Amino acid sequence: MSGFGYIMRCIKSMNFKNLFATVNEIHGITGKNRPFLFCDVVWCGLRYGAGYRDYRLNEWWTLNGKQRKTYVTRGINNSIIKKCNDPAYYHLLNNKIDFNRLFGEYLGRRWIYLKEATESDFEKFMSGLETVVAKPTDEACGRGVEKINKSDYESVGAMYKHLTETGRFLVEECIVQHPVISGIYPYSVNTLRIVSLTSDDGTPNILYAFIRIGNGGRVVDNINAGGMAAPIDLDTGVINNVAFDKDSRYYDTHPQTGSPIVGVKIPMWDEAKELVLKAAKMIPQLRYVGWDVAITPDKPVFVEGNQHPGHDILQMPPHVPDKIGMLPRIKQFIDI
Repeated sequence: MSGFGYIMRCIKSMNFKNLFATVNEIHGITGKNRPFLFCDVVWCGLRYGAGYRDYRLNEWWTLNGKQRKTYVTRGINNSIIKKCNDPAYYHLLNNKIDFNRLFGEYLGRRWIYLKEATESDFEKFMSGLETVVAKPTDEACGRGVEKINKSDYESVGAMYKHLTETGRFLVEECIVQHPVISGIYPYSVNTLRIVSLTSDDGTPNILYAFIRIGNGGRVVDNINAGGMAAPIDLDTGVINNVAFDKDSRYYDTHPQTGSPIVGVKIPMWDEAKELVLKAAKMIPQLRYVGWDVAITPDKPVFVEGNQHPGHDILQMPPHVPDKIGMLPRIKQFIDI
């Protein structure tokens, strides 16, 4: 499933400095022999398509061979993407303008594309607005996203000039999130990452879901930008386990606000799932998609979509006490 060619490409592009640092980190955690750990990491890469980040985050030193076979690794995730997603349609998700145009009725907010808008158009858009969100059109992981206050500029024209000169051509109204979600952490829009997988018979399914939560005063919720994530029970919509961050720290309450995380029920959960399944049918060429959904006081709305759903958050140790990974569930829907 991982593919020999993929493995060879990984070896050629491997960051050996980070690999050795990871081995040293795991040695510090476990006390296990460094040469043994190094060989085991390499073996897991060759045998299971697991990167050293997979090995570290999912604590592969605690797994036996039978358990390791059930985990979705980087190599396996890439195989799923290759099987399910047609690159010719990636732009519908990767390009935020294309995404907004395709799913406009599900955005729940006004937006403007400054490459196709004059300064006068922007002034009309900003009428009645004080704060907006500005984004580059092709970045991911929250990179380049900026919350902009009109009052910080001498004029709307100066604001327009700043945005166009810095490449933030997509400007959107701010999303107002539901009080239940805002109560966890109010400084970012805490989105739901809901992953759909369309089965081989053409039926879209919800594969898994997490809530992503900001931290440290940041305005984005992405894990790679300092945020955290916690799993959501697909049937009930309840956050049913602890949140984790990039450094594998775990939280049942938010470290900044003190608000509970575990046990919170996502408002309008059934509607959020229906939104994702409806959207999945609109792009059958992309069968494996990570949808970022915000819950407003009135309804769930889309923030963006991702043709490369992350795999490393699926099997964090507290979330898989039986040490059985996500691969058996994926095999319920597709042949891989």
